[in-house]
Amino acid sequence: MKKIEFTKEEKAEIVSRIRQYFDRELDPIGALPAEFLLDFFAEKIGPYFYNRGLRDAHAAFLKSMEDFGEEIYLLEREGEKNG
Repeated sequence: MKKIEFTKEEKAEIVSRIRQYFDRELDPIGALPAEFLLDFFAEKIGPYFYNRGLRDAHAAFLKSMEDFGEEIYLLEREGEKNG
């Protein structure tokens, strides 16, 4: 799997949210420790979220194909009966 990378803007937003969480729930941390924590989670935990997203996307795709099959069935017409 390709390494999870964020844009500078995304990383800044995530680091800000990590710091806010620590300020509110634990002890305040600086930007650098928050970046290290983000990198750790992206590397070690990220694949679990990524794989879950893939499985959810796959399930949604299969459901839409099932729905599509049902729509096709509803559009089908019976052939003329030979008399």
